[in-house]
Amino acid sequence: MDKAEKIAIVGAGLIGRAWAIVFARAGRCVALYDVEPKVLPAAKETIGANLADLAEHGLIASPPEVLQRIELVDDLGAALAGAGHVQENGPENLEVKRALFAELDRRAEPDAVLASSSSALRASLFTEGLAGRARCLVAHPVNPPYLVPLVELSPAPWTALETVARTRRLMDEVGQVPVELKREVPGFLLNRLQGALLGEAFRLVEDGYASVEDIDRTVRDGLGLRWSFMGPFETIDLNAPGGIADYIGRYGAAYAEMAQTAGAPRPWSAALVAKLEAARRASLPAARLDERQAWRDRRLMALLVHKAKAKTRIGG
Repeated sequence: MDKAEKIAIVGAGLIGRAWAIVFARAGRCVALYDVEPKVLPAAKETIGANLADLAEHGLIASPPEVLQRIELVDDLGAALAGAGHVQENGPENLEVKRALFAELDRRAEPDAVLASSSSALRASLFTEGLAGRARCLVAHPVNPPYLVPLVELSPAPWTALETVARTRRLMDEVGQVPVELKREVPGFLLNRLQGALLGEAFRLVEDGYASVEDIDRTVRDGLGLRWSFMGPFETIDLNAPGGIADYIGRYGAAYAEMAQTAGAPRPWSAALVAKLEAARRASLPAARLDERQAWRDRRLMALLVHKAKAKTRIGG
């Protein structure tokens, strides 16, 4: 099997299954491995259902063709053999990551890239002592990656430039949208931006300024409409007649005042968490979480279709 074509997916949980879809629908051969082989048949069944949903929305042509590119493998060595890219999806546990990457470094092809889907652990924390540390990095997706294409590439200080470049090319080739961190930072990009918004949202609820539902409405029916096709810098660039410098001249002082009134970051107290939980469970009983997650994924599919049509119409 051509090394450029084969992808090894280590871990068949939620993210591992989604990565398998990303690579297989782009024509890559995928070896899907899990330390618990008994989960593999159910994983492939779930992937099949996800592919059927994608086909229903016109996002793939042939689910069986995509599914046949995904091979269930119960031996790590067999999964790694011939793979040019390894995507690790183990638990978010530092000691587990260290042990797993040590094993991957020993057993993977010498020139294979070793990428972690970690959403919080920086590559420098679990790759420093490896002989092949130059080929290791974090490639953090957004859940689910086959519907939300952003991938954050976060190299360790010793990651080779070519490792980042190869991973970026691969992600482009399989239809993802890679972004590259110039140096490591806790939380990478997306979670830091999301964390800033969550911190303010939690503060506004805790201090009694607005309800949980009205905060959600503010993003869903306000900020989110623009942010679904523009980033924050382009948003403000278009929100003043003279562009971004004009916007900052008009509103910079107001934002500085807001920052001052926000105060220092606060821990999320048990009382606040209970308040948020009560508000969300009043809107959505826990028994319906799976149903609502499936609804979210279908809405994401519809949005992808809409964005693809809009891009075709404007030629952008």
